[in-house]
Amino acid sequence: MDKEDLKTIGSQTAKDGFENENGIVTKFNNWKTDNEAQKWLVTIGYELKEIENVKAVKLSNRYKTDVQVQITIYMKKAISAENLSIKLVSNPTGFNQIDKRWIKKYVEMWSIPEDVVKILRLFTGEISPKDKTNLKDSRRMFFNEMTKEEQEKVLSFFSKNKFLIVSDMLKGRGKFSVGWMLVVLKSKENNKWVLKDINQVMNFFADGPVKITPRGSLKIGRITMQRKGGDAGRETAKMLQFKINPVKLFDI
Repeated sequence: MDKEDLKTIGSQTAKDGFENENGIVTKFNNWKTDNEAQKWLVTIGYELKEIENVKAVKLSNRYKTDVQVQITIYMKKAISAENLSIKLVSNPTGFNQIDKRWIKKYVEMWSIPEDVVKILRLFTGEISPKDKTNLKDSRRMFFNEMTKEEQEKVLSFFSKNKFLIVSDMLKGRGKFSVGWMLVVLKSKENNKWVLKDINQVMNFFADGPVKITPRGSLKIGRITMQRKGGDAGRETAKMLQFKINPVKLFDI
């Protein structure tokens, strides 16, 4: 397959093999006969005629990388590894959780100052608001219910650390940090996919200001930070979560 034959490389439609991450693994492992897998390998930068072997494995959910693809090149006997974050979505206007943790974990990652930590704990409900009236939820506070000084502290911290936070949310750290993001929009008729370099992904989702939304959550570029909620009222509802709409990558 020549690159010239891939007229719309990086964004294609296909029907089969996209039920879950295991389906992506299977497609890569069947790369010699799988049309999509061949296009992905070319998009990443490989010449198919130079590939001797491809082995894909699914990683545990403790990593940002969902699937690692190991490629052996003919003659050179060199093996390279490509780390992919997989986003399988069925709602083009929905949001996908990219990270959730207790605030104390983010404190360890980003050295959040104590005054901002307190504000975040009020936001998630780890600390109950006392002597506060007219709140939308008596168990916690939204950012737009806080004082201007508190709002400015939050905006200042996340603005100063914006690119570190975006990198940690999308790429991660260490040997299993993400190199590519594969987004599959699933429908009954067919599936549409897009494969983007993680640096392009980070630049896209980092674009835009840090601001408090009308609903009282935080927007970091195109990433939304909010209280996790749900979980039938269990303590885990008080975690912080970060969300994106990965389908937006079809627009770039």
